[in-house]
Amino acid sequence: MSKGKVLAVSLIVAAAFGSSCKNMLTGTEAAPPSAQQAPPEPVVVNGMRTSYADVVEKTSPAVVQIRMEKKEAAPRGGNIQGFPFPFPFGQNPSQGGQQPRIERGAGSGVIVAADGTILTNNHVVDGADKITVFTSDNKSYTAKIVGTDKLSDLAVIKIEAENLPFLSLGDSDKVRVGDIVLAIGNPLDIGESVTAGIISAKGRHTGLSDGSFEDFLQTDAPINRGNSGGALVNLNGELIGINSQIASEGGQGNIGIGFSIPSNMCRNVMDQLIKEGKVKRGMLGINIQNISPDIAESLGLNGTSGVLISGVKPAGAADKAGLKVKDVITAINGEKIEDPNSLRVKVASSAPGTQITVTILRDGKSQDIQATLDEFNLGPDGTDNGKKNDNGTDDSPGEGGKLGVTLEPVTPQIAKQLGLDGTNGVVVSDVDPNGPAAEAGIARGDVILEVNNKPVTGTADVKAALDAGKDKPVLLFISRRGQTSFLTVRPQ
Repeated sequence: MSKGKVLAVSLIVAAAFGSSCKNMLTGTEAAPPSAQQAPPEPVVVNGMRTSYADVVEKTSPAVVQIRMEKKEAAPRGGNIQGFPFPFPFGQNPSQGGQQPRIERGAGSGVIVAADGTILTNNHVVDGADKITVFTSDNKSYTAKIVGTDKLSDLAVIKIEAENLPFLSLGDSDKVRVGDIVLAIGNPLDIGESVTAGIISAKGRHTGLSDGSFEDFLQTDAPINRGNSGGALVNLNGELIGINSQIASEGGQGNIGIGFSIPSNMCRNVMDQLIKEGKVKRGMLGINIQNISPDIAESLGLNGTSGVLISGVKPAGAADKAGLKVKDVITAINGEKIEDPNSLRVKVASSAPGTQITVTILRDGKSQDIQATLDEFNLGPDGTDNGKKNDNGTDDSPGEGGKLGVTLEPVTPQIAKQLGLDGTNGVVVSDVDPNGPAAEAGIARGDVILEVNNKPVTGTADVKAALDAGKDKPVLLFISRRGQTSFLTVRPQ
């Protein structure tokens, strides 16, 4: 036994002994136990909350432990702790040899209806052959999967039970940074635990979940592996998030940066999984990117707010509506768009066939464009691979000396190798690792389509555009594996 444990036991023994003997200083008999018990402290004293016990009592019975089993033909190459951070947590694969084995994992879930409907993370139950749910009253149930959605990392499972305690979903749009929240779950498979913290940020995007349909609430309420699928609740006892990821150095544990899927996204996904068995999402058919100060200067924009359209899918929803490359989207249905992720989430949360109002800046003027959404079914990020279809001309190899790249014409052979539809532009065949292009993110195989808003048909066009721009940042419009985007490079 450690010294700490010895000390703890000795204090308990001393307290028990002192309650049954005379007071050594006064010689009086100790008061009976019933007379010494102080009344419970009120939840609020002078306007300050002194306890969250009432919230815990209301919400914790609806949080369950989930254990899963699945057959693995061979061991996976790595352990869950090896994921780059932020990483999903909740599963703890067992170690084994090359023989088939049973993989077991543990996580959390939230009962959201009295009939046993449970909301959890997709990665908690992904591929499970058997799912067992343990409720707060120590009962166990075998659960079946109603539906899963990898793109949001959500899943709905069901147990056969009645009149279960459940949590109502709150409105996560009303959550404010600084609000107090409680996280309830099964960390490290030690049993149900409750921690407290605040909302640290909203609209976070970690890029880990498939499809990047992420709009996380960030919290410093301590959560660890095993909390996956557990509840994030407000002080009204409403479910405002499903805990999903943490940021951690080396995946070793909580450092106060956790991420929860907001309840409004949960509600949308859950309702579709229950009704349809799958999730349908809207799609505009565009490539989008942030606007850097250099890009804003090169395009003559007044600021960096909004998102820049860098590609439009032919015959897609955006193309039919009249959206164009270099348009800047500033709002959807009157709601301000701050970054590409907020646009992805906003569009994806709308059903295919929905008409939306897209507010754009074009040539310095704001205008509203009506677009009817297609159904998302292609690219992994909710947009699509907008490819150029124009024909170009061949040219001889040349040097992009000021950029630190070697350029070659896009021949039919190169176009076929790179999966291009045409031969316009010039391809980057080599990059100086110490040059400005490398620093800006240019890579071998990138195809330069425009320089400073002028189309490129050969290396001579690149040189002429660089000479005309002198030493100002150069705006490049490039294609990389079918995805188009803008980059700025400061010539050397």
